[in-house]
Amino acid sequence: MDDDEYAKLFRRMNPPRFFLPALSTCSFISLSTIFQPYYTYLYSCVTDRVVIDNNASDDATVIQVDSVNKQGTLLEVVQVLTDMNLVIKKAYISSDGGWFMDVFKVIHQDGNKITDTQLLDFIQMRIERNAGWFIPPLRSSVGVMPSDEYTTIELAGTDRPGLLSEVSAVLTDLHCNVVNAEIWTHNTRAAAVIHVTDNTTNSAITDPLRLSTIKHLLCNVVGTNSGSRAAKTVFSSCSDTHRERRLHQIMFDDRDYEGVKKRPRTSRPCVTLTNIDKDYTVVTMRSKDRPKLVFDVVCTLTDMQYVVFHGMVSTEPLEAYQEFYIRHVDGLPINSEAEQERVIQCLEAAIERRTSEGLELELSAEDRVGLLSDITRTFRENSLTIVRAEISTREGKAKDTFYVTDVTGNAVESKIVESIRKEIGVSKLKVKECSVLGTSSRGSQETTIGYLLSNIFKSKPLQ
Repeated sequence: MDDDEYAKLFRRMNPPRFFLPALSTCSFISLSTIFQPYYTYLYSCVTDRVVIDNNASDDATVIQVDSVNKQGTLLEVVQVLTDMNLVIKKAYISSDGGWFMDVFKVIHQDGNKITDTQLLDFIQMRIERNAGWFIPPLRSSVGVMPSDEYTTIELAGTDRPGLLSEVSAVLTDLHCNVVNAEIWTHNTRAAAVIHVTDNTTNSAITDPLRLSTIKHLLCNVVGTNSGSRAAKTVFSSCSDTHRERRLHQIMFDDRDYEGVKKRPRTSRPCVTLTNIDKDYTVVTMRSKDRPKLVFDVVCTLTDMQYVVFHGMVSTEPLEAYQEFYIRHVDGLPINSEAEQERVIQCLEAAIERRTSEGLELELSAEDRVGLLSDITRTFRENSLTIVRAEISTREGKAKDTFYVTDVTGNAVESKIVESIRKEIGVSKLKVKECSVLGTSSRGSQETTIGYLLSNIFKSKPLQ
């Protein structure tokens, strides 16, 4: 299905229920000005907020979401699709004023439609429950409030070889068991969200004195060679904040978007901004496609206090294209050069943080206290650097994924990998794939800004 056919699908799934004045005869102020009188009527007409259609497209499942629009609605819907490990191939977004009407074309990670009826029902239930849920803004600080099941530790500091190994060794020495964790590195900075339990009680650590000791020792480890930026170690009950969203927040707060860029300009995402008749700022992004890309971008825009009113997403094997019409929560587009540069830097960082550079190693083993410390020490002793990691345990089994390079950031030699596998266990540690950030194809030099609303707006450079 090409873009024109998909646009027809969007209109077919949202048939007009009343007469609207022709847009070509209107002096445009904002779409909310035109549609606001009809929002109340629309809400009374729509009974199914989520419609899932497997017949509308030959190669994907189409999900239409209609709801009253609140701050963070788009992020909540994209987050549900992402958490279900669905791949967004195309999307049309329209959430001007008080109404949210979006269409997503999604597939499984294996490339197929979603046919399991129980899974389809679960997706519909999750979106209907979450759509419109208000998402708290970026938090600049958190308290010492562990949950009942585990204690959440958040770390931020300067990245260096062996950092995760040293952190996990400290936790093991302090009788903490790592049950889940996610670690990102980007632009010389590192961030981690780690869930730990007491290895005796298998529950959260609540003793204030013990928490203070853990924090002090971790600060010593993370703070080594931190330069002018102070390392941070905090405890939090993060049950209300999505873990991956929290990582974006931590790295944003740590200003990882500033400073020296490791990748050459040609291999980094292409992000451009253009203002439209003083009503919207249009953000266009071209980058290599990867899982969770749309979530990372929408998450960053939301935490920067920007609202997406319209947009489209189109992904192909070699490139993903995203276009969003945004305004700040104060209702204004981006009007300063400094803020323009800041938004570009932050979106580039959001796209790059989760890019899987290096060799992907997958560990499957019986979980035990100190397992993460032993594995990461083996990596360090063989001069491997962990650039990203996902740690999880379930029912006594550990399933961890590590993305590794050598200490210079280059590919790991195969003989070193085989040596490590023999030391840890060939059946336990497997090489999943090798993925290196590719050069983003710019495609046609003609701009596609105005793809959705070109018949309404006339674009002009950012003033």
